[in-house]
Formats: sequence, structure tokens, C-alpha cells
Amino acid sequence: MKVRVPLVAICVLALLEGAAGLHAAPPKGYAVAEITVTNPVAYKKYLAAVTPVVAQFGGRYLVRAGQVIPLEGQAPTGRFVVIEFPSLAVAQQFENSSQYMAIAPLRKKAARTRLFLVEGAAEDPAGR
Repeated sequence: MKVRVPLVAICVLALLEGAAGLHAAPPKGYAVAEITVTNPVAYKKYLAAVTPVVAQFGGRYLVRAGQVIPLEGQAPTGRFVVIEFPSLAVAQQFENSSQYMAIAPLRKKAARTRLFLVEGAAEDPAGR
């Protein structure tokens, strides 16, 4: 016996799946770094090389050495950088890519860095 499902029922089920977040995009991934530049000339070379690689992986700079106002704890000694990627997995792909691995030694020679990858909050399917 064949079961026929009306098109309206299929559309309602698709809407319910979307509303339930079953097809929600993965949370964003972030590279967060505190960087103390020790060689400004060499660091500029790193910046020129890394910026197009970040873009290649869908990354965008949210914070790039802006003013920091310490509120609690020890004040940072360097600059902050926050790069948003489409997901934590993509952030990891960027960090492990041959393109970035070729550039990373430039940063390591020009600065002291504390670097973390962080998963963002899951998006609320209702847009909140």
C-alpha cells in the first residue's frame, strides 16, 4: 500500500524542522589572541601575509588592536585580536592549514602571543 503525503504536510514539517533549529547553522568560531609585538617591522610583514589567508577561510576581523579598558584582573600588556570564522571547525582548519603554517613563524619571530580558539554561542533560531 502506498502512502501519499500531501504537499502541504511536507511544507509544514519543513517549517517545523526549521523552527526547531534542526538545520541551524553551527556556532561561529573565534580566534582570540593577546599579542605583544617585539619587532614591529617583522610584524607588519606577518599582517600583510595573514590578512588574505584569513579571508580565504571566511574569517573577518572583529577586533584588531583597538583600545582595551581593563576592568578586573591583570591588565593585558599587548594588543587584542579577535577573528570570526563561520564555525569552530573552520577556525581550526585555518590554524592547521598549510597557508597559515607557512606564515605563523613570521608572527612567532615578531611577537609573544597567547592564542585561543573559542566556539561562539549557538544561534537562536528565532533570531534572538
